[in-house]
Amino acid sequence: MHATLSRIPVPDLAAGKRVERYLDTLTKPPGSLGRLEALAVQLATLTGADFPRVSPPGVLVFAADHGVAEEGVSAFPQEVTAQMVANFVAGGAAINVFARQIDARLEVIDVGVAGELDGQGVVPAKVRAGTGNMTRVDAMSLDEATRAIEVGIQAADRAITAGCRCLIVGEMGIANTTASSALLAVLSGEPVSRVVGLGTGIDATRLVHKQRVIERAIAARQADPSQPIEVLARLGGLEIAAMAGTYLGAASQRIPVLVDGFIATVAALVACRLSPSARGYMIFGHRSCEPGHDIALRSLDATPLLDLDLRLGEGSGAALAFPLLDAATRMLSEMATFSSAGVAGSDARS
Repeated sequence: MHATLSRIPVPDLAAGKRVERYLDTLTKPPGSLGRLEALAVQLATLTGADFPRVSPPGVLVFAADHGVAEEGVSAFPQEVTAQMVANFVAGGAAINVFARQIDARLEVIDVGVAGELDGQGVVPAKVRAGTGNMTRVDAMSLDEATRAIEVGIQAADRAITAGCRCLIVGEMGIANTTASSALLAVLSGEPVSRVVGLGTGIDATRLVHKQRVIERAIAARQADPSQPIEVLARLGGLEIAAMAGTYLGAASQRIPVLVDGFIATVAALVACRLSPSARGYMIFGHRSCEPGHDIALRSLDATPLLDLDLRLGEGSGAALAFPLLDAATRMLSEMATFSSAGVAGSDARS
């Protein structure tokens, strides 16, 4: 992990400036494509390329279980994690549909599912069989948190070696909104009541219970917010750690990452606390319905591309946003300039 952190380069501001000037030579009024132009500049800045590419994309879905599920914080039983992994492998989940739509390479990684997974199609990288119940014990050890981060770094490396030019990171883990809310409350300093939402669809009574469980866990674990790896180990999840690792691994190779919803953004916050330089390589796909997502986005000074009232996870919202990145790069590489098209440019003096 430390070697990866030391390799994250500074974004190339000069490339962004060159693309900004080039955009004004294309056959359109200056700035008329709005945020798409800003996205093209951002992609140039983080890749260092005047004509960046984001295709083909790679989708990495990390799966793990959470010991805190035994506190009844989710609408679904823990075995759903393994069942949904089987659904990913069979190609029947939302992320499978959206990954096919954008011709993405998809990999499902078991970083901490409680049970053994049958069949082919899952990358085995289990650090441990689910986290501990954070109301009673640390979710994992510092060594386990570091190993889970390394799983994410290695997954990023596999995808990039396979030719992926942009990564989309997703997750599956019953009770992972509980872990994410605990992480966010500690890292942001916000009260638990502001960061906790309905997750996968609990009712109002269970929402109050979920808040109390998180408050108990935070009080019991006493994690130091200035030590992100400690906060991750005491209150986090194995898949959250792996997602953070993927962000760091992608940044170390100048590959953009398209961040999904609430859980993915909390993982991004962890990554940025470990290495602030990683922030420059993140593009935020959508705004989730989870109330804590706005807090996490503000903590990262991030404005997402879409707002579709999504709250599924899996990387689904980021996959839906990917065509905007592709459009931004195609605008640069395929649009004619005023000169090449023989079109008179605007006269700034008129």
